[in-house]
Amino acid sequence: MARLDAEYFDQWYAAMPHSAEFERIQQRALGLPPHLLSTSLLPWDGIADVCAALEVRAGEVLVDLACGRGGYGLEVAHRTGARLLGVDFSAVALEAARGSAARHFSTVDAEFRPGSLTDTGLAAGSAAAIMCIDAMQFAEPYEAGLAECARILAPGRTLVLTGWQADRLTDDAIPARIRHDVADALGAAGFLDVAVRSMTAWQHAEYAMWQDALASDVDDDAMRSMREEASRVLPQRGRVQRLLVTGRAPGNP
Repeated sequence: MARLDAEYFDQWYAAMPHSAEFERIQQRALGLPPHLLSTSLLPWDGIADVCAALEVRAGEVLVDLACGRGGYGLEVAHRTGARLLGVDFSAVALEAARGSAARHFSTVDAEFRPGSLTDTGLAAGSAAAIMCIDAMQFAEPYEAGLAECARILAPGRTLVLTGWQADRLTDDAIPARIRHDVADALGAAGFLDVAVRSMTAWQHAEYAMWQDALASDVDDDAMRSMREEASRVLPQRGRVQRLLVTGRAPGNP
């Protein structure tokens, strides 16, 4: 498998705008409107779950870590009135996010800047809330990504992660990056009140997307990548949970 670095993701994001089939399949399965440029696999209904978990207020700084093309963070900021700060290491993704903000979310106070899961470049305690959608598993090492979240999150405020976790952490057939005990890892990073929810409806939407991808005969870069991912993910069905995870930084807000 290719190394999942900035160059890899630049190529991945660059292919997306040239594939109407990729966008169609993703929007249909996840229930996303055409203007929302998806980064990952959060369905439309899941955005409300993330908003509620973040507890971010109008005017406060919301960090969308590994924001990708920015769609989820922009929608959350639109709903909550938060000031959005998107961080990603892909220059191509950041360019797409800025364009989407200008075209479809002009009322949102949004900024997008380069940074990584383990080195955001943000000041300590500067985030009133952090969302990281389906990306923390790419932090190298995983614990360093959580430590960076703990560093930049204001006391008493909330981190929201979405992602996956193997049912059995010793299952070698599942990629190592989703064989972390997420609750234990957040606790070790200093987060309090850690809560882990299994989101089965999200998972059903995801699997529908992968199945649609395999059924498609459109041949372009984005669809080839999508089918490759579908071929890896679908055999894991029934052995991986789809998660919404929250944790609170120590101290009083």
